Amino acid sequence: MPAGLGVPDENGVRLPQGFRSRIVARAGRVVGRQGYRWHVFPDGGACFGTADGGWVYVSNSESPTPSGGVGVLAFDASGTLVDAYPILQRSHLNCAGGATPWGTWLSCEEHPGGVIWECAVDRLAPRQLPALGIFEHEAVTIDPNTMFLYMTEDISDGCLYRFRPSSVQEGIPDLERGTLEVAVVLDGMVSWVPVPNPQPQIRRFRGDAPTRYQVADCTHFDGGEGIAWHDGQIYMATKGDNRIWVHDVAAQTLKVLYDASTHPNPILRGVDNVMVNRSGEVLVAEDGDDMQIVVIAPDGSMAPLLQVVGQDGSEIAGPAFDPSGTRLYFSSQRGNGLGLTYEISAPTAFG
Repeated sequence: MPAGLGVPDENGVRLPQGFRSRIVARAGRVVGRQGYRWHVFPDGGACFGTADGGWVYVSNSESPTPSGGVGVLAFDASGTLVDAYPILQRSHLNCAGGATPWGTWLSCEEHPGGVIWECAVDRLAPRQLPALGIFEHEAVTIDPNTMFLYMTEDISDGCLYRFRPSSVQEGIPDLERGTLEVAVVLDGMVSWVPVPNPQPQIRRFRGDAPTRYQVADCTHFDGGEGIAWHDGQIYMATKGDNRIWVHDVAAQTLKVLYDASTHPNPILRGVDNVMVNRSGEVLVAEDGDDMQIVVIAPDGSMAPLLQVVGQDGSEIAGPAFDPSGTRLYFSSQRGNGLGLTYEISAPTAFG
């Protein structure tokens, strides 16, 4: 975990010594050779390696239809930005999501009738996955050992969900058939109860009961945000109470890893997207506050990794490492009004 941040660089980013930033895309401006205009309000994202030694960075647009969807920045093996293109169009309020172990992107719609879309980075047709539930989806992560999916719900009384696929064939689970479950937490122990109607018909004034109200004793969380799996643990952020939670999959326990209201050094607020590096450090992006990505080390110590200055009213979204672990991508969702996407280069891998 690097120590200390320097003064803002030419892009308004405070970084540790030896780190460099560049802006790789500006919302509304053409990027790449195909004339793609980078989408507005960039949010959740992930990186995927490509066969030629390069990589792509996928990014959601938290914009209403028809301008919502998912865009891609493509880099060659040297790190040169060579292309940009959409892989999902005309969806609605795509917030966060999650990468799959088999190399696709799950993009989450954050509204009462929201669904998850599976998107292929090579531009094959995306598909809706209503079996994963109809609700205000925020983020999703996958346990590669069981292929169970864990999902957050971004609303003040949202829930933590798990999807158990009906089958797994050649390492790929069936995401169209399975059981949607909701977490019930009692004295720190987690049990999972099937949701009776995973695909409620949501209308403005009348309709089916939302998923979060269908199981009487389910546990409600104050604004579920980012979620990430690492080494048998599920890490989850809840923005309403500024907490980071950790769920031990084997022990079926849930505990608070960080709480801004009780921590002796509460530098992390506005908790949002979550990721974990190879060393087990938890990286949390801030929505508002002072626009930092903060690192929580395995020993519990904390320090900012970077800070974006001069962009009040924005949030940091979509942090993701390239395959080498030496480049970090993220967006300032409303930087310059519509969004900026950054690349941070480190002298060595980010943990």
